[in-house]
Amino acid sequence: MPCRALEEAGMPGQNVQYELRDGVATLTLNRPEALNALNRPMLAELRAALREAERDPRVRCLVLTGAGKAFCAGQDLEELEPEEQDVLEYLREHVNPIILHLRRMEKPVLAAVNGVAAGAGWSLALACDLRMASADARFLTAFVQVGLVPDAGSTYFLPRLVGLGRAFELCALSDSLSAEEALQWGLVNWVVPPGELRDRAGEMASRLAQGPTRAYGLLKRALFRSVEGDLASALDYEAMLQKVATRTEDHREGWRAFRERRPPRFTGR
Repeated sequence: MPCRALEEAGMPGQNVQYELRDGVATLTLNRPEALNALNRPMLAELRAALREAERDPRVRCLVLTGAGKAFCAGQDLEELEPEEQDVLEYLREHVNPIILHLRRMEKPVLAAVNGVAAGAGWSLALACDLRMASADARFLTAFVQVGLVPDAGSTYFLPRLVGLGRAFELCALSDSLSAEEALQWGLVNWVVPPGELRDRAGEMASRLAQGPTRAYGLLKRALFRSVEGDLASALDYEAMLQKVATRTEDHREGWRAFRERRPPRFTGR
């Protein structure tokens, strides 16, 4: 279905396809001829699509994937020629808000990595809550290959997932990781056969879409905050969020289902 936010912004939705089905919004990066490299039009459409998915109560899970043989090859460098662009302004205005939106969205986000994820494209996948990769996917930071430092959140996510030593290795050497290696290093949650990625990601997204959406949102807040503070702060924040969770309809339904010995029927409220 067309994305209302893209239509309202006067964007045709050519660079990001938006599909909503059974509580799952699938956003597909759609520049396959450029390996879905990021440029201003794509970033603007992606930001609008994220806003639409966040505000639409029918959306209870989000899937981010790529068209063709790549997930996202990173920034389109033809758009950022050396010394001709204010990179600081570009990142702050076009890229960083998307990374923050993915992390702060109070709905689960699954990256279905269908091919190469490089540079800022890998950062997009890391900013999602869960990552499912095709067995033929590849991952690399790529920044040092063009004399740059990692951006789009790579220096935040990688040390938290693999530790400082391996994070430096990934960024400084920029060697390509296979999907299986990424799984062993804890960078992806699942690796599936290439022909099964769409269906398997759909199954996982459907499972998440049927879960307690409000509780998922509170869970994201708690986990995100926990990596920034100390244990005492985490305990206090958990208790505060738990108070909020106990007032949701999904919690009441979960309690009734437990008492009645049946599966819960969550509605996301």
